[in-house]
Amino acid sequence: MIILQFIAVIIAGYLIGSIPSGVLVSKLFAKVDVREYGSGKIGATNVLRTAGKKAAALVLFLDILKGALAVVFAGLIIGRNYLVVGDNFGLGLLVAQVLAALAAIAGHNWSVFLGFEGGRGVATFFGGLVALCPVAALFGSEVFIIGAGLTRFASLGSIAGVVGTYSILIPLTIFNGFPLEYLIYTLIGTVLIIIMHRENIARLLSGKERRLGEKAKRVDSE
Repeated sequence: MIILQFIAVIIAGYLIGSIPSGVLVSKLFAKVDVREYGSGKIGATNVLRTAGKKAAALVLFLDILKGALAVVFAGLIIGRNYLVVGDNFGLGLLVAQVLAALAAIAGHNWSVFLGFEGGRGVATFFGGLVALCPVAALFGSEVFIIGAGLTRFASLGSIAGVVGTYSILIPLTIFNGFPLEYLIYTLIGTVLIIIMHRENIARLLSGKERRLGEKAKRVDSE
């Protein structure tokens, strides 16, 4: 029974993450498909360039909400149950919540509703972390705001922000007894998000990365 509950947690997290907020909102606000513009991704940054500030703010909120809801649903499904592994070790609620949050990121990046395409998972990552460890989420958000604000590169701010969450959780885990599961979540999430930003990193190094405020062009015209 508990194994089925863990499977349900992962499936639920993935399906929640798969909801294509960026596509739905961009069509509602600007009657366009955000995937046909700019980076072709469905996140708030591309929506900002395509459909404007209000649409981007709504997408940011909804994408954060997806990560948080995945964690909440995991708690409702698992409760106090444990998946026993060996004689002295079990996988409980925190592991289930981390799996759900990671599944939500995967759903956002490879949505079943979009032919397994999507975004880069930054907002959904932070949404999961808001539900798991608000302190780390707040610190990472501040790093993102400072990084993106100073450089005008959303990609650089995003990478700095997720790295910041992992960096702050190292001392919090070692010296303050924060659960190891939080650190593992931020490590996996950080690695995944950096991989998803590999094209942005290449453009940053070549001086061709788009800055915040630039309008998006159609993908086929870039």
